[in-house]
Amino acid sequence: MNVLIVIETCFGNTQRFGEAIGTGLTGRGATVTVTPAAEAGPGALDGVDLLIVGAPTHSRGLPGPATRRMAVTQGADPAPTGVAEWLDAMPEYHGRAAAFDSVTGTGFLNGSAAKKIVKRLQRNLVQVSASDSFLVGAAEGPPAAGELERAEKFGASLA
Repeated sequence: MNVLIVIETCFGNTQRFGEAIGTGLTGRGATVTVTPAAEAGPGALDGVDLLIVGAPTHSRGLPGPATRRMAVTQGADPAPTGVAEWLDAMPEYHGRAAAFDSVTGTGFLNGSAAKKIVKRLQRNLVQVSASDSFLVGAAEGPPAAGELERAEKFGASLA
């Protein structure tokens, strides 16, 4: 199985979760590529059996230009574009998909980038089979205790 994990990260937490998900999948025999959304070109989905998209939760949803600028004031180094822009320009894809996000809390008030990713994928007529949220201690991290292991199990469950 060929898996592409497209991520956006500001402080590195979402990338760490993406890599942990990838570890879970490679342990089940998958070939995994983790790539930043800003670097995923038009041919990125060629030959992909499973697409996984992940982003940090900003302002209860996906990061955008304003929230990326705010992250810079907190010491982050985000790419100029991310998952939202990639999904808007996403080429046609007919394989399975999953979504994940990093969040600082799980209540309604915290929101979820994963839910926004699922909606955008479905708008592109992509079948989404799973989504999950992984906790970080604060916007700049680190991942909460046990969350990287939980992300690895999530990846294994997708194989």
